[in-house]
Amino acid sequence: MQWAEVLRRIDGGEDQATEFKRGLGDLGGIGRTLCAFANGDGGLLILGVDDAGAIIGVREAPDRVQERLASFLHSGCSRPVSATCGRHRSESGWVHWVAVPRHLRGYEPFSHDGRFWLRRSRATVAPSPSELQELLNAFGLALTEKQVIASASPEDIAMGAFRSFMRDWGRELEDLPQPKLEDDLRNTNVCGMLDGELRPTLYGLAHFGLDFQAHPHTSCLFIQCAAYAGTDRASSVLSAADAKGRLSDQVKQAMGWFRSLGHGERYSGLYREDIPLVPDAVIREALVNAVIHRSYAITGASVMLEVFSDRVDITSPGTLPNHMTAEEARSGGAVRSRNELIATAMVVLGMMERRGRGWLLMRRAMREFNGTEPELVNSTGGDYVRVTIRL
Repeated sequence: MQWAEVLRRIDGGEDQATEFKRGLGDLGGIGRTLCAFANGDGGLLILGVDDAGAIIGVREAPDRVQERLASFLHSGCSRPVSATCGRHRSESGWVHWVAVPRHLRGYEPFSHDGRFWLRRSRATVAPSPSELQELLNAFGLALTEKQVIASASPEDIAMGAFRSFMRDWGRELEDLPQPKLEDDLRNTNVCGMLDGELRPTLYGLAHFGLDFQAHPHTSCLFIQCAAYAGTDRASSVLSAADAKGRLSDQVKQAMGWFRSLGHGERYSGLYREDIPLVPDAVIREALVNAVIHRSYAITGASVMLEVFSDRVDITSPGTLPNHMTAEEARSGGAVRSRNELIATAMVVLGMMERRGRGWLLMRRAMREFNGTEPELVNSTGGDYVRVTIRL
């Protein structure tokens, strides 16, 4: 940036993208401003100018000021801030500036002193709850199924799986003319645009990703499986595994692990009958619902399949979707999905239906199996839904 442009910004006064500082005495304020610019559309921080826009100059040696600015840009915030520094000797003294561009979205917003910051008109402020949610969504930290994953590219999508899905969905891929592949990916929400580039969405990776867990945003999105010797997590672990891959693969792997725990036996006359720990249909239904309806806005949490000596717990991050109550879910209330795209894909893949009968079928199966009913806890305080099935 040239001095003429900096001078024009000084004449225009402080605004959404311009802030003045007298010097390096307020490093905390400088850090907050740099983070706010990096979290938004960028901005210009000018040192050596007072709040009224008068040039007063920075008294410290200019080389020293530039060194301190470069060091602060590297380590003064939660991660390095990309910026261009400049200086000019005016009649009133040295003026320094830091031009912060709009940053490509990373894993999380920039923070200083443990807090996020943004620009609100001429001020640098901590975000309100609604502003914080928007900020987290913009950076992809609070995920939704349509969130574009910045670290992924269309090459991370298994095109064979995508085309097979389109056929199952009723698309005649042999008919001509066909839309461009890029248009197909966008129109089906498998990919979206980010800074002018085509990138996969969370939904696209969840169902068609070559390696769903390979990205920072999705690394914890799998099913953790554990079997314990007793009735709580303090008991010895007998078996543990992670069911990874696409959502359909996760359910299949978790089912396979559960079956590997063995079965019971009973005899009728001369013949032995194998008795499952829990009917497959019940576990499968609970797992499918857990991966479909979980809140992807809760990062760092996985779906849990835990087997204890007396029960099976399947825990999903987030409460029931769309204000649905546990009573409504148990009674087979109207179907409500937090993640419509993910749910629709599971229907097409034949792993669920859309009739809202899942809980009713689980209740009937468990009554016939051992006279119990599955239990459902919707913890609004702990942000989880847990289904408990008695062995």
